[in-house]
Amino acid sequence: MVDRGADRGMVIVGAGECGARAAVALRENGYAGPVTLIGNEPHLPYERPPLSKQAMVSETEPQPKTIASAEVLRDKQVDCRTGTNVTAINRASKHVRLSEGTSLPYDKLLLATGAVARTLKMPGADGPRVATLRTYDDALRIRAALRPDVKLAVIGGGFIGLELAASARKRGAAVTVIEALPRILSRAVPEDLAEVIAGRHRAEGVELRCGSGVDAIRDTGSAVEVTLTGGEVVSANLLVIGIGAVAVTGLAEAAGLRVENGIAVDEKLRTSDPEIFAAGDCCSFPLMIYGGRRVRLESWRNAQDQGNLAARNMLGREEAISTLPWFWTDQYDLVLQIAGLTDAGTATVRRDLGDGAFILFHIDAAGRLVAASGIGRGNVVARDIRLAEMLIAKRATPDAAALADAGVKLKSLLAA
Repeated sequence: MVDRGADRGMVIVGAGECGARAAVALRENGYAGPVTLIGNEPHLPYERPPLSKQAMVSETEPQPKTIASAEVLRDKQVDCRTGTNVTAINRASKHVRLSEGTSLPYDKLLLATGAVARTLKMPGADGPRVATLRTYDDALRIRAALRPDVKLAVIGGGFIGLELAASARKRGAAVTVIEALPRILSRAVPEDLAEVIAGRHRAEGVELRCGSGVDAIRDTGSAVEVTLTGGEVVSANLLVIGIGAVAVTGLAEAAGLRVENGIAVDEKLRTSDPEIFAAGDCCSFPLMIYGGRRVRLESWRNAQDQGNLAARNMLGREEAISTLPWFWTDQYDLVLQIAGLTDAGTATVRRDLGDGAFILFHIDAAGRLVAASGIGRGNVVARDIRLAEMLIAKRATPDAAALADAGVKLKSLLAA
């Protein structure tokens, strides 16, 4: 059976931040044809960042923080199909096959399939006391286990693992974080900032096991035991594997679309099929401000920005990606923010803001500001990171001494 209409319409596969934002943006940009948003979870589109934070520590059982409520979707005339999988794309006929056995036609198709938690390929890693954190249902399962008499082990010292560790300590659970690399946040955060976060976790009683790989995972019937490469055994009531995420590309690969560390798109989010777009966590794209370097970003703001951009380009706007990478994480009372790609720099300049807060400016070999990373309590670094983001976008080459001097306002460098 084929679902036909007067207009084939726009179909969005993936009802997360990016997909939901794109569906609403299509209406905001004047599109009047059918819009269908398809999600494989039973819930309406919801925010993922709260899952490791507010959802874990709220006094009452949390509800998903919806991106678009049922009322909004109805008002925008978005056909949101939850609990539905797209099983195939027929590029020749421009249809998608649904798990219920029907087909849906499209004029333009957006793949916003997101990412799934990366798993460990070893015995015991899928046991009854092992979890990952990616969905609302995952969060409820982990939350239910976090009590003062519980021992939690987390494999992975990245953003999600550390946010979860902080939340677990707030609920009184004992926490051990296991990281194979020599320090936490090795892939994402400069060492100076990572050390501040590590110190904060240690002060809260989190045990950090860095430079320790995992040799074995065993369920004893009453606990889960993790044997580290040095022979130490960490015993826990629950083990959470937080070693990153993998882009969901199977549907695109089966349809013959180009995949390169995610669904490969051009600077306008178009895939190798001009009628199919991809955006958000699932896609890799060129950043022209970094010489066309292809990246894949897993961040809330990137999902929002690309959802909006994809909608406009599905309507023929032909706009190129212009936003910069931006990340943030909350760790207890500390907030870390990063604008740009820190590994594009060859030198750093530090600006101390007082009370332990500071910003690192990352400069390339030509003296151009390419990234800024900062940490402090609350929103103390937010304004300067935003101004640094604007300097990066202007391809500015600010004076290093001015960057280091907290008395020199970044706004004055931007005006110069």
